[in-house]
Amino acid sequence: MNLEQERYQRWINAPGLDPALRKELEAITDQPAEITERFYTHLSFGTGGMRGEIGAGTNRMNIYTIRKATLGLAHYLHNRKRGDLNPEQSNNMSPSKQNKDDLQVVIAYDCRHQSDRFALEAALTLARQGIKAYLFPALAPTPQLSFAVRRLQADAGIMITASHNPPEYNGYKVYGPDGAQLNVQDAEQLMREIGRVEDELSIEVLRQEEAIDQGLLVYLDEQIDREYVRYVTSLSLRPEIIKQMGDQYKIVFTPLHGAATKPVQAVLREAGFRQVYMVEEQVTPDPDFSTVASPNPEEHEAFTLAIEKARAVDADLIMGTDPDADRMGLVVRDDQGAYRVLTGNQTGALLLHYILTQKQAQGKLAPNHTICKTIVTSELGRVIGRDFGLETIDTLTGFKFIGEKIKQFKAAGDRQFLFGYEESYGYLIGDEVRDKDAVQAVLLAAEMGAYYKAKGLTLYEALLDLYEQYGYYREDLISVTLKGREGLQQIKQTMAMLREHPPHTLAGQPVAVLEDYQTQVRHDLVQDKQEPLHLPASNVLKFILQDETWVCVRPSGTEPKLKLYIGVKGESLDEAENKLQAVKKALKELVSL
Repeated sequence: MNLEQERYQRWINAPGLDPALRKELEAITDQPAEITERFYTHLSFGTGGMRGEIGAGTNRMNIYTIRKATLGLAHYLHNRKRGDLNPEQSNNMSPSKQNKDDLQVVIAYDCRHQSDRFALEAALTLARQGIKAYLFPALAPTPQLSFAVRRLQADAGIMITASHNPPEYNGYKVYGPDGAQLNVQDAEQLMREIGRVEDELSIEVLRQEEAIDQGLLVYLDEQIDREYVRYVTSLSLRPEIIKQMGDQYKIVFTPLHGAATKPVQAVLREAGFRQVYMVEEQVTPDPDFSTVASPNPEEHEAFTLAIEKARAVDADLIMGTDPDADRMGLVVRDDQGAYRVLTGNQTGALLLHYILTQKQAQGKLAPNHTICKTIVTSELGRVIGRDFGLETIDTLTGFKFIGEKIKQFKAAGDRQFLFGYEESYGYLIGDEVRDKDAVQAVLLAAEMGAYYKAKGLTLYEALLDLYEQYGYYREDLISVTLKGREGLQQIKQTMAMLREHPPHTLAGQPVAVLEDYQTQVRHDLVQDKQEPLHLPASNVLKFILQDETWVCVRPSGTEPKLKLYIGVKGESLDEAENKLQAVKKALKELVSL
């Protein structure tokens, strides 16, 4: 009997196994391939925590994998309290928190299948270990979880979400006391603790009533909602513009069936926007995301109903957020009056330029203000920042690395965080949240749109002005889904092939620089010299061509995907688009897609 069959038999024969999970396992008794997929490995943490399909098995999201992860977290927190782990290995634990008598964890969840149950299971697992859990009583955005961890001075946070993944997925993200997702060192410590939990089926949890009676399960009230809304509203840069334009600037908003409805409505209302139209078919939380193929604002199709609504009400701006409200997409009117979906890079550039111009005009722009972006995000932001005399710092993909930078800035006192963003529709303006925050982005995007309308411009025209001033930057992403063990092997083989046989040219352009973030070496091929990359080791390759076009290849940290990013610059939109398509074609041929 192989390992997968042994694990399968242990599960199906476990006394007291959840009846629904037992029924699943009984249905696949004669399906060895399915058994293998469910049991060949244990779900592990990536750049965005732990994600997987919901179902029975060690490689699935279920109450037992939730308990295992949470018990590992409990051991991790207890060890930190006792000082059993080296504090120098962590950037997420402040010395003052190590001596606390009582450990506290905040738990939130989104609209996905079993999210509320998984959140409760996590809370009751913690309670059994003597750790107090503050549990949101209803679905809440990921950024509000980050905010609550900081506001309640908790030791950690758990968010049950799979972000924009398909309906069959759920996930589990862990946050440190600074409100950021665990950094690399802390995540490794946590994974070691989770790995020491040998039998996920025998983990004990406290009964809900007992946990409440002992004060180890506390349901949060609406006070934390009000504080979050008040904080986000305070980030407005030009409240007088909203006062001037709030009655005429028309906004269509869709939460794509997720957690953003209430906080977004509250923030926009409190800020002063009066013409806000909701996409009614997508307001109700729905774990099946029944009106869209994918609940992802990166996908143009997700805005189909919103665009219909916008045409009906003659809206100026469309905004949409993903299920856990950490990503936001914009749809703007172009010069022909048609609605056009912006990329994350375009929205990020617009927001950055707006923040810079307003702060500069108000005399609030400091020389040490710093912009953070990921290595796969457009270079346009760096050029804009440089025009204002500011530095842009690159991080690895994953917003936790931007959250980590914010903490480092505050600890060193040499920099001030100004704005952080990534190409995948994640933005952060105010650092009382340490993860990307779509609610903040909604407010600033609406204000920005109203500001430009007051000047007689649309956001599309503002974007064209940026291109005219700084260059025509275009980016794209090729995302290849490769599921299961075979898919994982194919991803590994592709990355190995690119390392062993890197291209010398792409689309007729010589490769000038090769950056290998796994070996942490930058190789200048023109001058034949090497220098270190000062970022954590990661399985990422970046090729920079002679004309400054760049290509970056990495496995996804949260989905069974290989991701290939492309960035180009042209003298016009047409030239940039032609270069982009040529590089995409060459890249697909290179990796045999």
